[in-house]
Amino acid sequence: MQIATWNINSLTVRLPQVLNWLAAHPVDVLGLQELKLTDDKFPVAALRTAGYEAAFLGQKTYNGVALLSRHPLRDVVRNLPGLEDEQARVIAATVDTPQGALRVINGYFVNGQAPGTDKFAYKLRWLEALHTQVQAELAAHPRLVLVGDFNVTPEDRDSFDPDGLRGTIHHTVEERQHFQALLALGLSDAYRLFEQPEKSYSWWDYRMLGFQKNRGLRIDHILVSDALRSSVTACHIDRAPRKNPQPSDHTPVVVTLG
Repeated sequence: MQIATWNINSLTVRLPQVLNWLAAHPVDVLGLQELKLTDDKFPVAALRTAGYEAAFLGQKTYNGVALLSRHPLRDVVRNLPGLEDEQARVIAATVDTPQGALRVINGYFVNGQAPGTDKFAYKLRWLEALHTQVQAELAAHPRLVLVGDFNVTPEDRDSFDPDGLRGTIHHTVEERQHFQALLALGLSDAYRLFEQPEKSYSWWDYRMLGFQKNRGLRIDHILVSDALRSSVTACHIDRAPRKNPQPSDHTPVVVTLG
C-alpha cells in the first residue's frame, strides 16, 4: 500500500500532470495541497474516471487541500475544529483499505513569510491548533498518517544552505520545535526511517535555476504513527515530475506500507 503527498501549486493548471502521475504510480492515497480552486471547480469526474474518489476543501486563488483514494473515504473533517480560520488548509478522512481502516490527515501548513511578522505569529498559532487536533485524532485512530507541505525543514540536512538560511522562514527554532512536538505525540518521519541520498529535497525555487542546481528544501513530509511504523518498508521522493514542462515547484513524496 502506498500513500503520497504533493503540493501541486494549482490543480487547474496541473490536473493532466496529476492524472499522468497516478496512471504511472497508482498509489492508494494521494494528498494534494495548493489546489487554488473552489469546490465547484474540483475535477471530480476526471479523478473518478482515473479510479479515485476524493474529499476536498477548496479556496479561490489560494490554498486548498484534497485526499484522493482508491478506497472508500469516510468521516471527513475539514480544517482544524479548534481554530477559526478562513484558509482551506487541512482535510482528514478514514480510508477503508484491505489492510484495515487508516486515518489520513493532509495539511498545507502555513508558510509564515518571515519571523517577527503577523504571518509568522499566525503560523505558530496554526501549528499549536494542529498539534491539538493530531493528538485527538491519534487517540481515536492509532493507525494514522499525517502528510503534507509542512513548510518546515526539520534538520540542517533538509536545506541546501543551512548556515546561510539559519533563522529564516522554514529554518527557525520555533518551527523545528513544533515539528519535533508532532513526533513526540507518537509519530515518525517516514523518510528518515531509511538511508537516503544526501541533499534530498522536495521543493526547489522556480528562480535562479533552483532545481537544476539542487538548491532545494525538504519541506514535504509523511509522518506515520507508532502503530504503523513497523509496516513502513520504503519512503522516497520522486523528482521526475519536477522536470515536467510547467511543473509545480514541489514534487511527490511516497511511503510504502507493508
